[in-house]
Amino acid sequence: MQRIIALFDIDGTLLRAGGAGRRAVELALGEVLDELDEEVSLHAVEFAGRTDPWIVRSALTQYGVDADDDLIHEVLARYIAHLPRELERADGFEVLPGVLALLAELSDREDLVLGLGTGNTEPAAYAKLARGGLDSFFGFGGFGSDHSERPEVLRTALHRGLERTGAQMKDARVVVVGDTPHDVAAARAIGAHCVAVSTGRYEASTLQAAGASVVVSDLRASAVRSAFDRGTPE
Repeated sequence: MQRIIALFDIDGTLLRAGGAGRRAVELALGEVLDELDEEVSLHAVEFAGRTDPWIVRSALTQYGVDADDDLIHEVLARYIAHLPRELERADGFEVLPGVLALLAELSDREDLVLGLGTGNTEPAAYAKLARGGLDSFFGFGGFGSDHSERPEVLRTALHRGLERTGAQMKDARVVVVGDTPHDVAAARAIGAHCVAVSTGRYEASTLQAAGASVVVSDLRASAVRSAFDRGTPE
């Protein structure tokens, strides 16, 4: 039996965190860079489709700080400490349309395993999912804490998915669901089918141009279910 490994991005795909992640990073940086005479702001740093270590490194560089691994880990640890409170305070937090129904449906399939392919560190990923009541759907994944580059995050998730199913790569179909061109490029890099959803900051035309296999307006679309059917063309 062919096994399907479904790897979901989080931010902009499953949920919107209402700016909680950005605020938590700014608080963490403010503590680490407390000698700065200015308030820390990350409006110039791109978050969409990036990994947490990449975001922190870019932010430190923006403030002229040598971003070594130890400092990045310190900022990330402080970020994780701030994140739960910021998530609870985020008025704009929402689980996106169709997400709960889709995950419930896919979780009932014996031929499919649900995993994550996200730039969030693992603790941040599960904090965001728990805030939306989605954490129980996902038992494995690839995370920003595994690697700072998105394709390697997905390779890690794929490897864990294969271990979980006991399948060989030749017997597996991999479907990545994301909302940015970075998700699409990473999916293509590992040879996965990619469903791109325009619930993030990118329009459908941009996602299509990036090479997504399927582009939908949200996860209620019937084309999303079709992408998980065995034998769907790449």
